[in-house]
Amino acid sequence: MLHMTRVTIRRLCAAFVLTLAMLLTNWPKGLATPSNAQQAVLELNPANTHIDYTLQGWPHVTNGTFQLARGIIRIDPATGKADGSVVVSATSGDSGSNMRDSEMKDSILEVERYPEITFIPQHAEGQRSGQSEFPAAIRSILTLHGKPHEITLNMAVQPSGDRFTATAHFAVPYVAWGLKNPSLLIFRCADTVYVDVKTQGQVTWVPAGTADGGPQRSSDAPRLK
Repeated sequence: MLHMTRVTIRRLCAAFVLTLAMLLTNWPKGLATPSNAQQAVLELNPANTHIDYTLQGWPHVTNGTFQLARGIIRIDPATGKADGSVVVSATSGDSGSNMRDSEMKDSILEVERYPEITFIPQHAEGQRSGQSEFPAAIRSILTLHGKPHEITLNMAVQPSGDRFTATAHFAVPYVAWGLKNPSLLIFRCADTVYVDVKTQGQVTWVPAGTADGGPQRSSDAPRLK
C-alpha cells in the first residue's frame, strides 16, 4: 500500500511538471514577459504632455502650465532600478499674467540661473496586467532651483500596445524647499503648489546596458545634501 502511494505521488508530480512545461511553452506571445536581460525605455512625447499647476491663494487661485522639454526613463523590470531624465523648461511657466509670470521666473525660480527643472528616476514599482490601467510609483530626485529633493510620483498608467498614457498628481512644498513665497501686502499665496501631469509616450525594449549616450543616469544624479 505504501509502495502504491509513493508511485502515485511520483506520477502526479511528473504530470504536474509536464503540464507546467506545456503551459510555459504555449504561453501567448502577446502576454510574454521580456527577458530579465532587457530593459524598458519609455520616451515621453513633449507635444502630448500637459503639466498644470495650482497655487491656492487670496483673493484668487493661480493656475498655470509648464512645458516638457524632453524625457526618457529606463527601467530594469527584474530589479526595478530606473535611470534617465525628465526635463521641464522653467522658462516656459505661464499663468496668463505677464506681471505674475515675470515675478515667478525672475525672483522665485531665477530661470536665468536655473533654466530647467529635472526629474532623475531612481526606482520604479508597478504590476502591469494586460492592457488594463495599472498603478506605478517612481522614486525620483527632483532638482528645483538648483537643489535636489526626493520625491515619489504615484502614477496611473494606461498601456496600448507599445504606447502608453500616464497621469500623476503631486505636491511641491516650494517654501520648505527654500524658494520665496510670492505673497505681497494683502495678496496671499500658499506655501505648497500642486502639480498635475498627463503624458503620452512610447515603450521599446533593448538589451540591458546598451542605452549608452542617453539622458543622465541615476548614478550621475545630483546628490542630496
